[in-house]
Amino acid sequence: MSSLFLWFAYYAHVKSIEGISNANLSMTNNYLLQVRTNFQNYLSALNDQVNDLIGDKRLQDLLEPAGGDAASEESFTVDLLTWLYQRTSAVDAFRVSVYPIDPGRYADYLSTIGEPNVGAQPWFRQSAAQVSPSWYLKLPEKGRMERPLLSYVKRFSGLYDQTPRGIIATDVSEDQFKRFFSPSGQMIEQRLLLLRDDDGVVLYDSFENGWTGTAFPSSVFVEQFRKDSEGEKTIEVGGSKYLASFVRTDNEPWAIVSLTPLKDLTGTIDEINRATVYFLIGYLLCCVGVVLYITASFTQPIVRLVRYMRKLESGDYQQQIPPSRRQDEVGWLYRGFGSLIRKIEGLINEASRAERDKKELEFQVLSHQINPHFLYNTLESIRWKAEKHGAGEVAQMVAALGNLLRLSLNQGKEITTLGRELEQVKAYVQIEQARMGRPIRILYGVDDGLKELPFLRLLLQPLVENAIQHSIRNDFESGKILISASREGGDIAIDIIDNGGGIPPEALAKLDMEQPPGGRSSESAKGVGLRNVNNRLKLYFGDGYRLRIETGPDFGTKIALRHPILDKEDKSRPD
Repeated sequence: MSSLFLWFAYYAHVKSIEGISNANLSMTNNYLLQVRTNFQNYLSALNDQVNDLIGDKRLQDLLEPAGGDAASEESFTVDLLTWLYQRTSAVDAFRVSVYPIDPGRYADYLSTIGEPNVGAQPWFRQSAAQVSPSWYLKLPEKGRMERPLLSYVKRFSGLYDQTPRGIIATDVSEDQFKRFFSPSGQMIEQRLLLLRDDDGVVLYDSFENGWTGTAFPSSVFVEQFRKDSEGEKTIEVGGSKYLASFVRTDNEPWAIVSLTPLKDLTGTIDEINRATVYFLIGYLLCCVGVVLYITASFTQPIVRLVRYMRKLESGDYQQQIPPSRRQDEVGWLYRGFGSLIRKIEGLINEASRAERDKKELEFQVLSHQINPHFLYNTLESIRWKAEKHGAGEVAQMVAALGNLLRLSLNQGKEITTLGRELEQVKAYVQIEQARMGRPIRILYGVDDGLKELPFLRLLLQPLVENAIQHSIRNDFESGKILISASREGGDIAIDIIDNGGGIPPEALAKLDMEQPPGGRSSESAKGVGLRNVNNRLKLYFGDGYRLRIETGPDFGTKIALRHPILDKEDKSRPD
């Protein structure tokens, strides 16, 4: 056990060092991304400033192709230098120079700015021959500049023609670079570099431009940032190991590189190692003490409780659980387990009583079934005698009543068929017509293929009774009832429609109310058929199968009933 704790502590130590390194690396990468964003914003602004100069009408007029004598050349020199002095102060760069596309015609101007042979320079000839702008690294020269300059060179033509007129060169010095390429304060010896990715030449070095103009000293690293947009690699330079991170710029073939000595990142690890050793020793001692305490205070009591539970699984409900005075979770477990045993004993006794009561109820149900069958047989005898004595109307009414009783009984089963349910409705309508002495116009639109499908009994007759008693009873001449049934997906969709006066609002309000205890009162009886059907549907099939009622005094009542299509093999109550 102690070795496991020791291994875990060592693993945590290794992961903490790894976390420190990853945090430093993440910080460096985020810093580089910020540097790239700021530097690219500067380059974009610089390009806009150069474009503003190119679009200046005065510059365009000065460099318009035309011949001239010495006097005009002298005037050109003065005018162009004056324009440069006035306009280039707005450009965020070390220096801005403008060169005519044909330098041979402006020897006086080029001598004045100290570049009489600029036309022979390779960068000038290359820029004059191409449309896209270029960057050139200018290294220090005697008597000209003491620091390297990165020059942004762009050829421009007339505003209204494509004739090249000149070249504008914008020199960026280390003063501009330092605003973006300053090492973060947390890394003392961090070095930020701007590299050209085609040959790995350093364009800027934050460490006093020590490597500027030379190739980066790790060709393997150069190959990596040529292929990837960002990344990091541990390299060795001058006998020291560095963590080199880089991000590539979006618009130029450059890479911004951070070079950090590994000792800056892992300098505190030795101190962490010593602290970790002391911590592991103390941790090991504490672990041993904690294990002993947990074993004595928690493990052993839990083990004893498990033994009691196993006895309970074997059926020993008479075991005595020793009382516990502890006020923690273990004490609550002991007291709760003892209470659970007592409740189980009570439930077993209650289940035994319920089983006895169930047997008695089953006996009573079997006894009571004799009465409805006796009543049905009696009705059959009355019908036979009525037919024998010529009372055909009485015989038909008694036959319908007997058929209604037989279909209602359904051999004690809750599930009948849709066809038998419709026969029950027809028997009820026949009785009502005979009782009232008035014909009831009722139409049936039911597919024959649906009549053999299982259906919960006593659903349609209460709804038809409700339509007769409350909708069309006052107007048998024009009153009509339509019963239609169709298959919709996995359901039977049944609509019962009448053209009566609609259902009273108080009856609809009581649709979801529970039936009051002790039977139906005179008030609660209104709408009880609807409520019973609605409650039975929700009880058997869920709330999604409740009745949907549309009613009003102007258009009558439409009751929509949905019944799931059950397995024909299942003649019992659905699950």
